[in-house]
Amino acid sequence: MTASNNQALPRWNVTDVHESLDARSFTDALELVGADVERLAVLFDELDIRSTERSIEQADGDKADRAIAEFNRVSDALNLLDAYVYSIVSTDSRHEHAQAVMSEINTTGSSLRPLLARLADWVAALGADEIANVSAEAREHLGPLQRFAERAAHQMPEAEEHLYAALSTTGSSAWGRLQSDVTSQLTASVALPDGPAKLPMPAVRGLGTDADPIVREAAYDAEMKAWPTIEVPVAAAMNAIKGEANIINRRRNWASPLDASCFANSVSRTTFDAMHAAVTASLPDFQRWMRVKAQLHGHTAKRGLPWWDLVAPLPFVSSAVTWDEGIDIVRNAFTEYSPSLADLVDRALTDEWIDAAPRDGKQGGAFCMSFGGDRSLVMLNWSGSTESAQTTAHELGHAYHNSTLAGRTALQRRLPMALAETASIFCETLVVEAGLARLEGDERLALLDVDLQGTNQIVVDIRSRFLFETEVFARRQRRTLSAAELCELMNEAQLSAYGDGIDQATAHPYLWLLKPHYYGSHFYNWPYTYGLLFGLGLFARYQADPERFRSGYDTLLSRVGMDTAEQLGEEFDLDVTDEAFWTSSLDVVRARMAEYERLAVPHLT
Repeated sequence: MTASNNQALPRWNVTDVHESLDARSFTDALELVGADVERLAVLFDELDIRSTERSIEQADGDKADRAIAEFNRVSDALNLLDAYVYSIVSTDSRHEHAQAVMSEINTTGSSLRPLLARLADWVAALGADEIANVSAEAREHLGPLQRFAERAAHQMPEAEEHLYAALSTTGSSAWGRLQSDVTSQLTASVALPDGPAKLPMPAVRGLGTDADPIVREAAYDAEMKAWPTIEVPVAAAMNAIKGEANIINRRRNWASPLDASCFANSVSRTTFDAMHAAVTASLPDFQRWMRVKAQLHGHTAKRGLPWWDLVAPLPFVSSAVTWDEGIDIVRNAFTEYSPSLADLVDRALTDEWIDAAPRDGKQGGAFCMSFGGDRSLVMLNWSGSTESAQTTAHELGHAYHNSTLAGRTALQRRLPMALAETASIFCETLVVEAGLARLEGDERLALLDVDLQGTNQIVVDIRSRFLFETEVFARRQRRTLSAAELCELMNEAQLSAYGDGIDQATAHPYLWLLKPHYYGSHFYNWPYTYGLLFGLGLFARYQADPERFRSGYDTLLSRVGMDTAEQLGEEFDLDVTDEAFWTSSLDVVRARMAEYERLAVPHLT
C-alpha cells in the first residue's frame, strides 16, 4: 500500500479515556496518581515493608494484604496514564507537550521501583510461603512473591535502589527516549523509479517488501545514507545505557548481563542454554534456505542473498495485500481456532484500537500495549504485504493475551518478555497454517516464503543481535565504543549468524542504531526466539488434541506473569530444559524449508 493510501488506514482513538492532555480529567488523574504514589511510600514506611531480621507474625498477614492491594491499585492507575500518553508520543514524537508529560510520568513511576525492591527484601526475610499462610493477597500472588524473594539476593541496599531509580530517569530512560525521538523523526530521500521521494524511515524500511527490486535496493541505499547522520547521538545513547547496566549488574551481584536477563524472563539458564544449542545447530539450515531464496531472485547461491532481498516477496507471485484483505486473512484464521479470538479482530477495529499507517514522527516497528481492562492498543506500520498481515496477527495475539489477563492484578500481569510472546506467535502460526491448508503451487511457495522470512528474522537475525549485544557489554566494561566500532561489531555478528546465506558486502551495519530493543532493556531480543519455538511446541499440542488445548490455553496465558517458563511448559507436557524440545520445534521449520526448496525447483532450472 502506497503512502497515498495511508488516509484509509485506521488510527487508534483514546479520547474516551481523556479528551486530551489538557482535559481536566487527565490533569486530575495525573495529580491524583502522583499523590497516590507518595501515599504508597508512606504506607510502606508505616507497615515497615523492608528487610527485617525477625520471624513471621500474624500481623504480617494484614500488612501483606494492605501493601499488595494498594500497590496493585496505584500501579493500575499509573499504567493507564502511561499508556495514554505513550499512545501520543509513539505516533508523534514531535508532540512536545506529550514528551514533557511522559517525562513526568516516568519520574513518578520511578518511585515505584524502590518499593518493589523493599517488598522483595521483606518477602525474602519472612518467606513467601510463610506470608501466604497468613495473607489472602499473598496466597493469590505466591508465584510473583517467590520470584521477589529470589530477586532480593540481587538488589542493592535500599538507599542505593532509591537513588538508582531516581537517577535512571535522567540516565538510561532519557537516553532511550533520545534514540526513539531521533530515529522516529528521521526522513530519507529514496530514488524511486518515478522520481525521488522523501519518506519517514518506517515507510522507507517498509519498502523492503516492495515487489520491485529497484525500489528495494533504492530504499536500502537511502537507509545507508540516512542512518550515519544520527549515529553520534545514538551511539552515545547505546554507551550510556549499556554502561549503566554493567554498573548496576555488578552492584546487584549478577555474574553476567545474560544471567540477569534470564531471571527477568523467568527462564532458567539451563533452559536458555538448551535453546541456544538447538539454535546454533540450525544456522546452516537457515543459510541454505537463504541461498535458495537468492536464486529465486536471480542471484547465485554462491553470492548469497542481498540484504535488500531478505524480506522481498517472490518475483513471480503478487504479494500485494490491501488492508481489508489482510484483516480478512487474520479474521478467517482466528475463526478456525475460536469465535472469541475472531471477535477480538472486529472489536479492535470497531473500538479503534489500531494505528496502522506509517508517518513522520511515528515510531518504527509494531507493538501492542494493554490499555485498561481487557482493551489494548495496537501500533503497526502497514506496508501492504503478506508480511504486514502476519504482523497484524502477531500484535492482535498480544491483544488476546491481554484480554485473558484482565482479571489479574498489576503484580500478576508483570509478564516476562520470553513468555509474553506466547500468544502472539501462536496467532501468527494460526495464519500460516490456515494458508498452507488451502494453497498449492506458487501461492503455497509464496506463503512459505513470508513465513520463513519471519522465522529467519527471529532465529538468525536475533542470533546476530545476541552476539552483538554480548560483545558490546563486554567491551563497555572497559571503555566507550564509537559508532564505527558498533558498526564493525554488527557486521561481525551478522557474518557469524548469516554466514554465506547473505551477500556480506550488503550486510546492514546500522541495525544497532534503529532497533529500539537495545535501548529499553538488555538482551531483549532472545525472548522472541523463545516465544517462536515455544509457540510452535504449543501449536503441536493444539493439533494433537484441540479440545484439551483450548480448555487450558486461556488459563495458561493468564498465568504467564505468575509461573516460570518451566512450570508453564509442564502444563502441556513440554520439557523446555531439554534441547530435544527446541530441536523438535526447529524440525517443524526445517520441514517447511524442505517443502520450500521442493516447490522452488521449477524456478531454479
